[in-house]
Amino acid sequence: MEAGDNNKRLVEQIMRLKEKRNAIILSHNYQLGEVQDIADFVGDSLELSQNAAKTRADVIVFCGVHFMAETASILCPDKVVLLPDPHAGCPMADMITAEKLRQKKREHPDAIVVCYINSSAEVKAESDFCCTSANAVKVIERIGDANKILFVPDQYLGHYVSTQTGRKMILWPGFCPTHIRILARDVLRLRSEYSRAKVVVHPECRPDVIALADAVRSTSGICRYAKETDAQEIIVGTEIGIIHRLRKENPGKRFIPASEQAICPRMKLITLESVLWSLEGMTPEVKVPEEIRIRAKAAVDRMLSAV
Repeated sequence: MEAGDNNKRLVEQIMRLKEKRNAIILSHNYQLGEVQDIADFVGDSLELSQNAAKTRADVIVFCGVHFMAETASILCPDKVVLLPDPHAGCPMADMITAEKLRQKKREHPDAIVVCYINSSAEVKAESDFCCTSANAVKVIERIGDANKILFVPDQYLGHYVSTQTGRKMILWPGFCPTHIRILARDVLRLRSEYSRAKVVVHPECRPDVIALADAVRSTSGICRYAKETDAQEIIVGTEIGIIHRLRKENPGKRFIPASEQAICPRMKLITLESVLWSLEGMTPEVKVPEEIRIRAKAAVDRMLSAV
């Protein structure tokens, strides 16, 4: 059977099961193109969970990584949240644990803890505020100048926010292994090759890469930038899965990955087959324990009220 025919058969089976289960399929911007194409919503982790919370679906199939499925569970406790591949985790999120954060909090008892959404539910539960790459600057700006801020786990997003707000923060030494593969020399080489191109990068990138960019945006912000800019060529500094959506939504423009090495292998674990198997067996389910969920949701709610 040809690959195209096999994919068509898989998609038909998924759609039948989706209707039977009253399910909704969410896909992060970094997923495989074929997975993005079957999703009801494609976007960043928080907007996907917010969309899920607004639907009447009983089941959420979250095509992303584990912390994203947990966020959906935090916001949608009455729904079944499925993560099609249990090994789809986030290395950055794994760089901090609730116990390590508690230890750091004991060292800085007067600090307000702001955690990037790329963290586990347990870490969110130990935090005062959550933030995304799209709203981190606004969240920090809403915290009084007199307060000490502990920012976890991404040191590069934290550094970027510090430069935008003028706030000094205690930064956890975490990072995204995918974004640090994007190097300044990659951007400089592409700039010389595509002299009219604009450069837009994610704030998880290294500071020297950010310094070369025309714009710094979250994944959803990159998509908006691509639509709004007059540039016909755009160098994109983030995980290359987003290129599929950018080309699909902007067929007249050219998108060049800042680095072909910027691939998150965990994001690529979910396939059409695993989505089908997940809907068939209603597994693996991600469910945040209620005590942790309530505390984690408080950090997310404070974020939403701050922005």
